[in-house]
Amino acid sequence: MMPSLSMTSLSMTSLSMQGFLHEEGSFGVFLLVTVILGGGAAVLAGRAIAQTWRPWWQIVAYMLILGAAVRFIHFALFGGTLLSLHYYVVDSAICLLFGLIGFQAARAAQMVSQYRWINQPNGPLRWRRKAP
Repeated sequence: MMPSLSMTSLSMTSLSMQGFLHEEGSFGVFLLVTVILGGGAAVLAGRAIAQTWRPWWQIVAYMLILGAAVRFIHFALFGGTLLSLHYYVVDSAICLLFGLIGFQAARAAQMVSQYRWINQPNGPLRWRRKAP
């Protein structure tokens, strides 16, 4: 039986997506190193930047450094490619995403606790002004 065009394009899409995020043979390695370790460190770094009242754009510089550290862990422990721009950008983007989430959660908590007479929580990542 001849495979249909949609089945062939679907299998090619899944093959290209596998190599897009991670290079190791296992998605679990990517999940452990990049998402859990790198993302967890990024959340903590974002919170630390927010708690010292520094601006959000400083997260970008720190997450580029953290992305290099995550890439090194892939290289040292699992035999990944150290100097790969593609995977460095993927690791750094994930760290940046988690860092910004940690920053925004800490900043929202700060704004509500420091200025509780004027602000009230509006979800875990936002705050709003109290009605007069």
